Amino acid sequence: MTAPAIRTGRAGPEGGSRRLILDMAARLLRSGGYHQTSLREIAEAVGIRKASLYHHFASKEELVEAVVNDGVRFVDEAVAAALAAAAQAGPRQRLEAAIAAHLAALHGHGDYTSAAIKVFTFGSGPVPESVRLSRRLYEDVWRGLLAELREAGGIAPGRSPEALRLFLLGALNGSIDWYRPERFDIAALSREFAALVAPNGVDAAK
Repeated sequence: MTAPAIRTGRAGPEGGSRRLILDMAARLLRSGGYHQTSLREIAEAVGIRKASLYHHFASKEELVEAVVNDGVRFVDEAVAAALAAAAQAGPRQRLEAAIAAHLAALHGHGDYTSAAIKVFTFGSGPVPESVRLSRRLYEDVWRGLLAELREAGGIAPGRSPEALRLFLLGALNGSIDWYRPERFDIAALSREFAALVAPNGVDAAK
């Protein structure tokens, strides 16, 4: 079975207009959520007629799908780059690098990432398969990191890596409600989160 295409805001021939629509949609979805954000409101924010949105997106669901997948993609790409840079580091250091990258991208693309977290339920309709796939692929990155850490002895025996993954991603994503750059340092937060997950302190190079 072929995996569904993941709809994102990557540009086509009219990429600038499409990106502006996505930017405005992300901002409105972040503040209003799925039900309170209408296509008419998005069109007015962009400065176009509602009918013009359909040149880019077939429906509200397709537009929201692209916003959510971009929110996941921005974080996924940042974490992938951080892990590539830390390829020779130990599992604890790699975990800390991934946490820092997740937080930096989460707050660096706040409208998209907050919207992705806030509207994941897509109202009363089913969550698009492309959204489920993009989330699942990103979650697999963290499953791999925690598997590395467990193999190296960084996770105490008997503790569930899956429970730790849920705890960690929930805590990181929850920071959209309380993180303020003037109050918190991402590097310091990353060390604290890594210590909570892996108190054994394994950091030997791979």
